[in-house]
Amino acid sequence: MTNHPLWQQGQQLELSIINLSDDGSGVGRYQSRVVFVAGTVPGDRALARLVRVKPNYALAKLEEILTPSQWRIRPACIVADKCGGCQWQQIDDEYQRQAKRNLVIQTLERIGGFDQPAVDSEVLKGYNLEYRNKATYPVKQSPTGQIKAGYYQKGSHRLINLNQCPIQDPRLNPLLANIKQDIQQRGWSVYDEQRHTGTVRHLGLRIGRRTGEILLTLMVNNRQLPGLETQAKVWMDKYPQLVGVCLNINPDKTNVILGQQTECIWGQPFLREQFAGLIFHLKPDTFFQVNTEVAEALFNTILEELNLQGDENIVDAFCGIGTLTLPFAKQLQLSSGQVIGIEVQPTAIEQAEENANLNQIKNIKFIMGKVQDILPKLEIKPDIVLLDPPRKGCDQTVLETLIKLQPQQIVYVSCKPATLARDLKRLCQTGIYQLKRVQTADFFPQTSHIESAAFLTKSYGE
Repeated sequence: MTNHPLWQQGQQLELSIINLSDDGSGVGRYQSRVVFVAGTVPGDRALARLVRVKPNYALAKLEEILTPSQWRIRPACIVADKCGGCQWQQIDDEYQRQAKRNLVIQTLERIGGFDQPAVDSEVLKGYNLEYRNKATYPVKQSPTGQIKAGYYQKGSHRLINLNQCPIQDPRLNPLLANIKQDIQQRGWSVYDEQRHTGTVRHLGLRIGRRTGEILLTLMVNNRQLPGLETQAKVWMDKYPQLVGVCLNINPDKTNVILGQQTECIWGQPFLREQFAGLIFHLKPDTFFQVNTEVAEALFNTILEELNLQGDENIVDAFCGIGTLTLPFAKQLQLSSGQVIGIEVQPTAIEQAEENANLNQIKNIKFIMGKVQDILPKLEIKPDIVLLDPPRKGCDQTVLETLIKLQPQQIVYVSCKPATLARDLKRLCQTGIYQLKRVQTADFFPQTSHIESAAFLTKSYGE
């Protein structure tokens, strides 16, 4: 298809926004072609300028809202139109959740081939703001020497300086605002990614939502931070909830945030958090869901759906630090059931075992390795398999192994609807499994991201 003379970069269009894309942009149509406009809401009539044109679609920049949607609200953040941390602060919270649920339904139908999938009408939710228990901010220095920390503007490498963030736990805001000043007063250099010079790369803050304990981590290019121990003690004295100051060294020319080495400068290298009736130790490099309340609500939903009798063998693939594995083991600790966690990251296995000992949970075994390698060799036949893979979904070998093992129930927790639909299709097209229901959970309000838990049961007669 050749470009229409009225389909050119720089062209200004009036558009009616009719939908939302999976990356959070509003979707309009012009001459039967799709136009994506960030910052818009379904129901908006908008004036937008084309910035990237393809034969069948275009990206456009919002210039003016001509008629606002009934679901458009005033953002809680003063830099919401600039910061790339959120995409949907201008959208009513309930509409956000239903848009995410609809995205899951549409993806299951389009990619998975499921006809009217049973997706629960209620989306699990927590706080719409002030929910993040962890934040990692790039640190930059302005031409005038000011130390800045914040998020990058969407589609750019321009840092939007923040002194507070409405989606993070408000108890972290004083540290965000003040530590930048302390870095500046100390004269510590800031990393320049073009020259690969300077020291401070990122500022990491993490809080236990239930305990209030805070962990501060500086991600650095090198150790050239004069007076670090003295400053760490000052921070510990100034912020009573701060339990540790850590240093993560990442000397590589990369956009990966964390390096391989972390050391504790003052206090302890972890914070304590309560989750599902257990205590977890969380370190700077620990993966733990950023929305504690909704993660716990999802665990309770899974527990209720499984209706454990006590003698089940449960395998938690991609178990991480045992966030789900350990609470399930606790449920079965007075019975004959067994729980096995599989995880490829050695540090996660170490932390999972540490957390098991911390909670005196014995009826559990953690195995380090790739799921596709470990699952076929297990000594037990699982009755229930929990899957919580990364965004790319499950390796085909994992799905084929599950079809051979035929556990009675499979719970697939996913952060990407497209790979969830693809993998569910593979599991269900054999006729061995049927999709019983899907529960969506809003782990990331004000963004387009959605988490889902799909429940599969063996078909009757198998």
